[in-house]
Amino acid sequence: MGLIAMSERDVQRIEILSKVMAGRMTLVSAAHVLDLSERQVRRLLERIRTTGAAKFMILV
Repeated sequence: MGLIAMSERDVQRIEILSKVMAGRMTLVSAAHVLDLSERQVRRLLERIRTTGAAKFMILV
């Protein structure tokens, strides 16, 4: 697999969503930090779970 360039925003999204998946942050808190709706955060989490972080960034 090649190198994937991510913006600071993309890196922050991955870090926050990883915390949610690990149970260290709530979905509500993540939505607030990312300035997204809870529904959108659930969609992003599902996309990461099904495609992985690398492919997730290409789709965003």
